[in-house]
Amino acid sequence: MHILFAAKDYDADRWVADFAAALPGHTVSAWRPGMAAPRAQAAIVWQPPQALFEQVPSLQAVFNLGAGVDALLDSGVLPDAVQVYRLEDAGMAVQMAEYCLYALLRAARDFGAYQAAQAREHWLDVPPMQRSQWPVGVLGLGAVGRRVAQVLADFGFPVAGWSRSGAQVPGVQGYAGAQALPQFLARTRVLVNVLPLTDQTRDILNRDTLGRLMPGSHLINVGRGAHLVEADLLHALEHGPLAGATLDVFRTEPLPPGHPFWRHPAIHITPHVAARTLHDETIEQVAGKIRALAAGQTPSGLVERGRGY
Repeated sequence: MHILFAAKDYDADRWVADFAAALPGHTVSAWRPGMAAPRAQAAIVWQPPQALFEQVPSLQAVFNLGAGVDALLDSGVLPDAVQVYRLEDAGMAVQMAEYCLYALLRAARDFGAYQAAQAREHWLDVPPMQRSQWPVGVLGLGAVGRRVAQVLADFGFPVAGWSRSGAQVPGVQGYAGAQALPQFLARTRVLVNVLPLTDQTRDILNRDTLGRLMPGSHLINVGRGAHLVEADLLHALEHGPLAGATLDVFRTEPLPPGHPFWRHPAIHITPHVAARTLHDETIEQVAGKIRALAAGQTPSGLVERGRGY
């Protein structure tokens, strides 16, 4: 099998060499604009240009270097016949769990108050945290959401998870479907969003859903920026019930200068770093998927385009 590598902002030489080493018996080469590869059957991609598919009509499958495929599906460059495979975990789930635990503890143990007190050279005594008063709700129970929910539950927090399909996670209370969403939100003080971005989940973090959370609640968004209606977050912070938000993803990235999130005292910002693609784990997983495809099998991670993930 001939596999092309077409990933924006990646070191193509390094990735091609490592994929070639992991796929003996197959040809792996970097695709560049103007390059014709009429017999290539698969491509490893990140933000691929339309020219790739125009110049290589033989492509049958693409393997996305990321778990989120919304940008790829929304780009309009994919021919209907090309199958899309997403990255599953590859070291990202544990990073997401670390990030969400950090954000949860920062809110629940009021570490922001300690930071402010240090700036004033003030020895501050904050009352101890009661975990029972910080019920967590995880929106989305895919591979990443399950890991996040399990880690937070292991730290003794009451955790519930919501999904469309009703996925079950040991030690985590499950809620399924649109009809259960209001009840899920009403018992949640810390809302963690790890949903994929689809037509059904776009703008799901809005005035209605945020307004259903417990008083003094906190939002952690590590899904996609388009899940959040930004004006509605600001409204919920000003009028309640939200007391704070930790945001790693935004509708426009980088977040533009002058955006109200930058200087809002209740918003904690990180620049889309909650989980990074890990080189070795990604090579191993994608190479395994390609070997399965070459053997006539269906690799895991096949995206259902109508569902969006």
